[in-house]
Amino acid sequence: MIKNWFSQFSDNLKEYGGYSIGKLFALLSDPEIISLAGGLPSPEMFLKDGMRTASKNRLQDNIETIMQYTNIKGESDLTKAVIKFLERDNIHISEENIVITSSGQHGLDLTGRLFLNPGDVVMIDRPTFAGAIVAFQLQRPEFIGFDIEDDGPDVDSYGKKIEKLQKQDKKPKFIYVVPDFQNPSGITTSFEKRKALLDISYKYDIPIVEDSPYRDLRYHGKTIPSIFELAQKHDYSNVIGLYTFSKLFCPGIRVGFNIGPKEVIEKMTNIKEGNVLNTPKYNQDMCTAFLTEMDMETHLEKCRNYYSEKLNIFLKTMEKYFPPEMGVTWTKPEGGLFLWVTVPEHIDTYKLFYEALKFKVAFVPGSAFYGENPGKNHMRINFSFASKEQLAEAVKRLSKCIKNYI
Repeated sequence: MIKNWFSQFSDNLKEYGGYSIGKLFALLSDPEIISLAGGLPSPEMFLKDGMRTASKNRLQDNIETIMQYTNIKGESDLTKAVIKFLERDNIHISEENIVITSSGQHGLDLTGRLFLNPGDVVMIDRPTFAGAIVAFQLQRPEFIGFDIEDDGPDVDSYGKKIEKLQKQDKKPKFIYVVPDFQNPSGITTSFEKRKALLDISYKYDIPIVEDSPYRDLRYHGKTIPSIFELAQKHDYSNVIGLYTFSKLFCPGIRVGFNIGPKEVIEKMTNIKEGNVLNTPKYNQDMCTAFLTEMDMETHLEKCRNYYSEKLNIFLKTMEKYFPPEMGVTWTKPEGGLFLWVTVPEHIDTYKLFYEALKFKVAFVPGSAFYGENPGKNHMRINFSFASKEQLAEAVKRLSKCIKNYI
């Protein structure tokens, strides 16, 4: 009889705590709580009729194939549709450069498993996407981060740190960035900094992992070329792109894709052979239908208009209920689903989270978005899920909570 199961666990998992944000969501079952916590798209933007039609057609015509195992690397129809989808963004790849994943999180997991050994260095922004941190943590790397600036990563500090690491015979395995409307900050990396990151990548021969879940959700301002596009001049040899259908189509389908050099995609496919094996064909077929049958461009424009209006309501209400003397500041994104709120330094937002529940409002404490030395006086706000009326009410409740806490 095993009395100490902990001793049987792998070294990679003994201290692994999983996704802290997911644990907080379990506290939000009270229907009176207005949640600004999760990264949920609005159900009002789901293509319900298109989904019903595509599902009905495929279940009538192709049900036996749908119920069977399928190609591990990904369905050919979806792969071709994704290649055409990326051409809209001036990204040109072939089938050897793509693997279909079972969600964007799966794409992050493949990346961590492929590149990281315990103790390897990963360079990240402070803050950055908590899902990436928790995926990479499975391999026990060392995170080195720098505070993100208003126009993206602190590229100068990245370069200086790489120089210091070289003198210690250490080299980062990759640089992880979310250039467009970053989760959690909402910040977009400037064109100049994208080029500078790519220059660093080639100078020191360090890959860039570019995570792009929100790129099509730009509400104002000019679209900036992706790092992957800029890298095409070098045969995109140093950049790996991660994508998901969760924010553009629907999260319940759990389908995404990774793009990159042939050798990288081959190895990621090998890892997929050893974990999920294949992504369900039905789910892939729904994404193919989204890209080819559901008037995707009209849908995306509708999403942009809808979320832009919600963001504007949130920002205007913040200005009304958080006057400058409160010492609360926030980012003003050009797109995406999130913004970043900073409160006075003496406030720990993890403790504030539990106070906020008493005021029937929820957010994600900022400490979840740091690989090391977490900042404690920040919070991530999602504005896409709550209704327009709920957003305004949530801001009022949050203001009351912070005033009471102070």
